[in-house]
Amino acid sequence: MKRVRRSKREALTGEHLDAEALYRAHADFVARFLLRLGAHGQDVPDLLQEVFLVAHRRGGFVRDRAKPTTWLAEISFRVFSDRRKKSRRKLEDADTETIAMAPSQASSPSERTEKREALARVQSALDTLTPEKRAVFVLYELEGESCDSIAQGLGIPVGTVYSRLHSARRDFARAHDRIVEETRSTPGTSREVVAGARA
Repeated sequence: MKRVRRSKREALTGEHLDAEALYRAHADFVARFLLRLGAHGQDVPDLLQEVFLVAHRRGGFVRDRAKPTTWLAEISFRVFSDRRKKSRRKLEDADTETIAMAPSQASSPSERTEKREALARVQSALDTLTPEKRAVFVLYELEGESCDSIAQGLGIPVGTVYSRLHSARRDFARAHDRIVEETRSTPGTSREVVAGARA
């Protein structure tokens, strides 16, 4: 009897989210996260389905210390890593058109082209990071999650989050600078910062 009352209270206060509610609220976040981890655009629907099947098998999200987004990020990271291990082929660049997810607010074709080029440079730099560093970097820098929330969601010590973030920032900056330098002589390129990749 007590268990039934607790479930009702959780449902009323939003303490528990089943897989369907999680999908409605966070499918875009999960798709964006998978793309930034390096998933192929055409693979995202299957990976997305697998992530929410795992969420369903785990009984949905029950509010603890983690947030729904970082809890889903942990599942997404594991699903993507497992898929990557099974498939021995080299990952191609993620579909940077899909990363934006939302319609472009740019007012001209040249602005839209600049945004696509900037996203492509950011994705290329992200592709140089290890999956563990990339997950932390994307969650913190691009999704705005706190280090504590990332640690709780991924199930790792907060010190590990700080260490991976520090290393990822350094590696990302070096890779991005190299990519910008390589494309500097190409007409139509523009400078880019991480903030420009925030969705």
